[in-house]
Amino acid sequence: MNITVVLHEPQDLVNIAGVVRAMANMGLERLTLVDPAEFDPWRIAGIAHRTGHIVENARVAATLEDALAGATCVVGTSARPRTAQRNYRRPRDLAARILDRARDGEVAIVFGREDRGLSNEALDRCHEVLVIPTSPAHASLNLAQAVLLVAYELFLAGAGAPPRLPTGKRSLGPASAAELEEMYRALEAGLVSIDFFKARKPESVMRVLRTIFGRTTLDAHEARLVRGVGYEMRNRVERGDAPPAD
Repeated sequence: MNITVVLHEPQDLVNIAGVVRAMANMGLERLTLVDPAEFDPWRIAGIAHRTGHIVENARVAATLEDALAGATCVVGTSARPRTAQRNYRRPRDLAARILDRARDGEVAIVFGREDRGLSNEALDRCHEVLVIPTSPAHASLNLAQAVLLVAYELFLAGAGAPPRLPTGKRSLGPASAAELEEMYRALEAGLVSIDFFKARKPESVMRVLRTIFGRTTLDAHEARLVRGVGYEMRNRVERGDAPPAD
């Protein structure tokens, strides 16, 4: 991905390691450090495990001007209000545009130092400025957190996000209409056997149950389990089993 994370004057090596880990999690690999207070690739790689491919290729620049020299699009980040009006954007609103610009040239996303962020002079070099919404009572984000949130939005906007959430190992896929109808018949029969409908209309109760189960997509295993509950209620009554002691 033709996107470079630029850390302007980072002060804490642990924060740099946190940034590297966040980048690896979200598929970003290009890192530039501008005049870092401390930079020890061996220690960073030790903190952010399995990120050697990022740390070894990280670039150290003397000035922000040097770091941004090859970028065709520069995006800054800021948490605090400024006097000057700028092109402020939310990460989610700008993510697709960043990815689009990265197809034609290098995009640099610049994060300021931990204690005071980016200066106005640094923001002057940015074409747009990302503002991550946070609670006004505690607006400042840790450097690695800020990078992770921006990288996450880029990940979701791109092709990197998995198309589906993971499913359980026992999942058999969504229950078919026939399996669901069998489940409802078994559940209704079980409720009849325990005289559940004596003061209720069966069709009204079953309609509510259909609505409840309809709010989620039951898989075949889940439908069979509910069906089994209905069958077991009916069978227990037919056998005349005594209820278990409290």
